[in-house]
Amino acid sequence: MFTDTINCDEAKRLINEENGILVDVRSPMEFAQGALPDALNVPLQSIQSAQETLERDRPLILYCVSGARTKMAKNYLESVGFENIHDVGSFRNYMSC
Repeated sequence: MFTDTINCDEAKRLINEENGILVDVRSPMEFAQGALPDALNVPLQSIQSAQETLERDRPLILYCVSGARTKMAKNYLESVGFENIHDVGSFRNYMSC
């Protein structure tokens, strides 16, 4: 399990080589205003119900605006048994490469 934020190169590697899933934990309104390509919108306030549909065998790469919500989502998902979770932090961090 990762405890620190990963960089955009590592996030892209996880997506391309390990079939990782980008998970946007922002609100639906924020998501509608612009999201990363192929990202799945799972708002932080819905993360408990989404745990049933998220794939446990694929890397999950979480992002939001500042990184605060990704940390909360990551902590929750780890507490319910998810192991392959990665925090890219903010939308801008991912777009930086």
